[in-house]
Amino acid sequence: MEQRVERVAVVGAGSWGTALAMVLADNGHEVRLWGHKLQQINEINQFHTNKKYLPKVILPEEITGYFDLEEAISGVHSIILAVPSKAIRETVGKINSICKEPITIVHVSKGIEPDTLLRISEMIEQEISPENLDSIVVLSGPSHAEEVVLRHPTTVTVSSKNMDAAERIQDLFINQNFRVYTNPDIIGVEIGGALKNIIALAAGITDGLGYGDNAKAALMTRGLAEIARLGMKMGASPLTFSGLTGIGDLIATCTSVHSRNWRAGNLLGKGHNLQEVLDNMGMVVEGVRTTKAAKQLAEKYEVNMPITNVLYDVLFNGVNAKKAVDLLMARGKKDEMDDLTNFLE
Repeated sequence: MEQRVERVAVVGAGSWGTALAMVLADNGHEVRLWGHKLQQINEINQFHTNKKYLPKVILPEEITGYFDLEEAISGVHSIILAVPSKAIRETVGKINSICKEPITIVHVSKGIEPDTLLRISEMIEQEISPENLDSIVVLSGPSHAEEVVLRHPTTVTVSSKNMDAAERIQDLFINQNFRVYTNPDIIGVEIGGALKNIIALAAGITDGLGYGDNAKAALMTRGLAEIARLGMKMGASPLTFSGLTGIGDLIATCTSVHSRNWRAGNLLGKGHNLQEVLDNMGMVVEGVRTTKAAKQLAEKYEVNMPITNVLYDVLFNGVNAKKAVDLLMARGKKDEMDDLTNFLE
């Protein structure tokens, strides 16, 4: 399919930002990949590699690394924001201070801010001046960077309050290996993408404890029910949770060794404490921060989220992982349809 060539800035040179830069380069776009470490940017420009995040991958020459943010975003209409959720406000604030014309921000991070309980698109809205913002688009779905860079078939979803902008970003990314759908339910897309990391942490714990497929299947199914219950209370469509950013992302994140949330949970299940796990990972584990926010959201909206609650206790209150599973299994009996019928109400 014929695509219009654009100049695009990808802000965040981690594994996911780099993988998306490769997709854009494959589509013939001029790609500027910004990172905050000069040594990494020099490596990208000199050797066309980003070995810390994607070893053995050769980057297309259409990708140019930038250390200066103002240079990176000069003259671009679309910025792909690929930084951890905790860095969103600071990064968008910097973009806002140097913007010279309205831009579309495509955020690809998955998280919810503790205490404010804002989704990432809402955080962006707070940090950028209206005159500098064209649209905010969310890109989410079951997509491990390690597979995207190998050009393995991957399917994601884009969403926005402005669906014309979402369709433009769909055109920017879509190709034979990277299929992009649209979905107008921005709340559901962001909630599904953020909360699946909580369930992935829990899935890693069950694997670390040596439990099998029965436990993981139950955890994922009941976890999806929790995500949908909260999402619907916040205004999301129940149908979104049966799609790519719901069950699709949940499957990928709970079952793959590529998932840093699963890997972190696996270490917790094997007896390591949270600080040891985070030190071992060396990269951001979004599910840890999101667990705090989800517990607060559950209390705010009066939604029953037992998996989230016991995971919170494991992460922050020192509860033993095995005991946490026992607590979940020992709860009072219920009718499964009580939850499932909520999807239709």
